[in-house]
Amino acid sequence: MQLLIYIFTYPLIWFLSILPLRVLYFISDIIYVLLYQIIGYRKKVVRHNLKLSFPEKSSEELLKIEKKSFHHFVDVFMEMIKSFNITKNEIAKRIIVENPELINNYLSENKSVIVISSHHANWEWVPYLMDQLVDSIAYGAYAKIGNKYFDKKIKSSRSKFGANFIPTKEFIALMQTNADQNKIAIYASLCDQSPLLKKTYYWNKFMGIRVPIITGPEMLSKRFDYPIVYLKTDLVKRGYYRSKIIELAKNPKEFPDYQITDMFLEVLEKQIRANPEYYFWTHNRFKHMGKENLVKNQLI
Repeated sequence: MQLLIYIFTYPLIWFLSILPLRVLYFISDIIYVLLYQIIGYRKKVVRHNLKLSFPEKSSEELLKIEKKSFHHFVDVFMEMIKSFNITKNEIAKRIIVENPELINNYLSENKSVIVISSHHANWEWVPYLMDQLVDSIAYGAYAKIGNKYFDKKIKSSRSKFGANFIPTKEFIALMQTNADQNKIAIYASLCDQSPLLKKTYYWNKFMGIRVPIITGPEMLSKRFDYPIVYLKTDLVKRGYYRSKIIELAKNPKEFPDYQITDMFLEVLEKQIRANPEYYFWTHNRFKHMGKENLVKNQLI
């Protein structure tokens, strides 16, 4: 069944991927109307997330953010499709890193670097930034998708400009192997999702709501003593993005537990509040709200 789905759908995706982005954005406008106005895809989730995150905003303001976020969400989906056939020169024009020298400096000191990012602006084109940063090995943690044929194709597409994608469950073992062999590398991941409750170690407020927080990047930065940075990506105009590297901790072992994670949350929340329409609100980020005491009681 997986193979049949792949055989029947991939040719369409491939055809779309060879179209100019201006054509894909025209298609995006049509899909937005179908998805938002007619189907109402995850509209309740988005509306709930926005109300929780911005209680000070009026219904009119929230509706404006909601519509823009859906429109941008579809744009990112079309940009993901374009990734299958986008050229190195085109991606270099459309997503730019302001200060790659920060990571270059770490690597020149023979230090591997942990790069964390979020579902803001365009997270699908972030892997292609590795080619702009440095001439170094780069690994990205990713969650496998259900269809193994699409998983292989997407992994191949994301890796074509230098990044190597490793399933999340294999990531720590890879880092340990590289560390044992003194291999210098960049390790990247998206860190604004909800962790599994059974793997939750820390709770704090995100957008004013107390929720479980992913702490893996901080834990790994301390375990291996690697500098950790945040890759902040913002929309410049439709189809064009700019990223900035923000240092969180050069010497992570010097920071109290969870302080680096809190610094990440602070930078991310500031970014979201500045441009909330470009965040990934269709994800149920607050699904574990109010479960903290329940989880703690189960652990006793």
